[in-house]
Order: sequence, then structure tokens, then C-alpha cells
Amino acid sequence: MAGLNKVTVDDIDVKGKKVLVRVDFNVPLKDGVITNDNRITAALPTIKKLIENGGKVVLCSHLGKPKNGPEDKFSLKPAADRLAELLPGVKVTFAADDTVVGDNAKKAVAEMNDGEIVVLQNTRFRGADETKNGENLSKELADLVDGQVFVMDAFGSAHRAHASTAGVTKFVKETAVGYLMQKEIKFLGNAVEDPVRPFVAILGGAKVADKLNVISNLLEKCDTLIIGGGMAYTFLKAKGYEVGLSLVDDTKLDYCKEMMEKAEKNGKKLLLPIDTVVAANFPDPIDGPIDVKTVDSDKIPADMEGLDIGEKTRALFAEAAKSAKTVVWNGPMGVFENPTLAAGTIAVAQALADTDATTIIGGGDSAAAVIQLGFSDKMSHISTGGGASLEYLEGKELPGVAVIANK
Repeated sequence: MAGLNKVTVDDIDVKGKKVLVRVDFNVPLKDGVITNDNRITAALPTIKKLIENGGKVVLCSHLGKPKNGPEDKFSLKPAADRLAELLPGVKVTFAADDTVVGDNAKKAVAEMNDGEIVVLQNTRFRGADETKNGENLSKELADLVDGQVFVMDAFGSAHRAHASTAGVTKFVKETAVGYLMQKEIKFLGNAVEDPVRPFVAILGGAKVADKLNVISNLLEKCDTLIIGGGMAYTFLKAKGYEVGLSLVDDTKLDYCKEMMEKAEKNGKKLLLPIDTVVAANFPDPIDGPIDVKTVDSDKIPADMEGLDIGEKTRALFAEAAKSAKTVVWNGPMGVFENPTLAAGTIAVAQALADTDATTIIGGGDSAAAVIQLGFSDKMSHISTGGGASLEYLEGKELPGVAVIANK
């Protein structure tokens, strides 16, 4: 396995100890109701292990991006309530302190028995104390568990050096990674460092700029790189094609040329869309009806924009995916939120569902698309972290992993 040489929850004895666990409960909410509890269920194996072993488990997480201090709509209470439903018979207490570590939290933790859970309020209610890795919050979190044990299991936040993901480790005796972190790094790490070949990487999404280093790194690792979504039009323009009103980053044209040359030099296949679904405007609302037509990628009309890959491209990309033994996919092929423009993303998801390759979905929009389209049980691994999985695919060490003790 692509070395995760870190202490894990299987290596530590937590009986009677207070254990702070950084989970990723950053779940989507609509009117205070959780619309997808995927991230909570993903944390259950670690939580169950710690309570079964007699730990006193204190969970912390962020939710959303509260800009104006504490707000009810960003409260972690719905996540705590859902966790209690998923763990019948286990005492789960929500500590409603806007300061995160306040009187409620201190009292709840002091009164805990082994095998019980306290859920703290949204760590981002502390603003820069959390996001700038402030020593105050780091210390308060550690003091709450008497500096005993910290477990990192929030892969979705592991690319951020925050107080609750990194700073706190300076003030606790024992650190470890949880099962979700192990699983994420095993799948992503193996794919990048030691893939079963042929290895096909599929990148989509809107912006080339978000994926610059990923493209470059993957061209050294994979056998075939497929590029779809909004970022493909910058590549098509770099080839000299007319792209009409399509999304283009003119500052990255030379970069795209370099990447195409790099692929050729390294003997890698770089596949771009050969036909494109175009419309006069971006759909408004995003899921509203829209008139479209399909044209070859070098014949996009000057007054139209590309919004999905066409039928011939779907077949081309699906064929490449089906021949693979390892596939990593990050980013949709078009505006998948619109039923008319979801066909490209559905075709790629279907191709991955039909292959017996190891299929890894790199979080964010591609994970949302795969779940929304009903393909989640057909994939080997759906990452819980969009930004974190991208940085991992770039070959970066994640701060939230680096701070955990080595074996």
C-alpha cells in the first residue's frame, strides 16, 4: 500500500480515556434537515470502534462557511441528532456552545461514562481561531480531553491546517488516524503510487486553474488522461479551435499546449471531446428547460457555448474507461444539474459502473453526481473529500495527515 505509515485506531488503547475525534460532519442541509448523511455514516466505523473499546468520545467538525460568527443554520445539532439515530442505545450529547469549548461542553465531558459521545458545536464558529490554526482553540480542544488522545478521521478537511485538524495535535499525548482516513489514503494512494494498469484518469469540472497541478502529476502516473467538462474548452482553444461563448481561461492556453506536448512526449493518451452539446445560453434556472444541438468540437458556432460532451465523445470516453484496470474520476462532464445536460456525466458514470476496474470517485461534484444518479453502490470508492482528494492527486502531503504520529 502507498505508505500510510501512521498510528491508527487499531494501535491505541482508549479504555477510560477521553478521545477527541475530528470528523467531517459537513453535511448538506435544507431548512435544517440533512439531505445526505453520507459523511456521518462514513465516520461510524471509527466512532463505533472507540466506544466499543470504552473510550469517552468527543466529536468536533465544521459545517459550511459561517461568515458572520455563530448562526443557527450552521449548527451541528442536526448532525448530532442524526448520529444518535444511527447509534441506538448510545448516549449522544450535543454541547451547544457558540464558543465550541464552553460551559456546556466542559460539563458534558466531565459527566461522561466510558462508551458515550459528546458532539461539540461547529468549530468554524470560532472564526480565525479555527481557520488560522489559532493556539487558543487548539489548546482548549486538547484540554477538554485532558490532552489524552486525538484521532483524525476527517479526510474532507485534511488538506487544511486548522486548529481542529492540525494545531490540536501539539497538545495531546497520543494521535492516530481513523478508518475513513485509512480507506481514503489506501484507495487514492494506491491509484496514484501503485495502480494496476491500464490506469485511466478522468478530469472534468469548470476550471482548468483548479486542476493545473493535478493534470501535470497525473500525466506522469496514468496511461490515459481524459478531459471533459468546462475545462476542456481551454484545451480545444489551445488546439486552435473556435469555442464560441464556451468557458475558457485565456491565461492558461500555453499551459494546455505544454500539457498536450507532455502527453505526447511521455507516450500518454490525452483524450479531449470530439463533439459538444451547445446552447445559446447557460440554463437559467440551472435545471430549467434548454434548447440544445450537438456539433463537432472544431465547429462550435461563435454565438453558442458548449455545456456537455456529445454522443461520439461519450462513446470514446466510455471505451477508454472500460479498457482500464484503475480509474480515478474527478469532475463532471457537463452541467449535470440540468437533465438535458447530464447525459455526458451519466455516460461516464455508467461506463465506470459497468467495468470491473477499481473505480475511485474523487469527491466534490463527481461524488454528488454519482450519488444523485444512483451509481454509488457500483463504485469501489467514493471519496468524502473534494479539495483533499485533488491535493492528494497532485502528490501533496496533507497537513491533517502529516501531524499524526508515525508508527
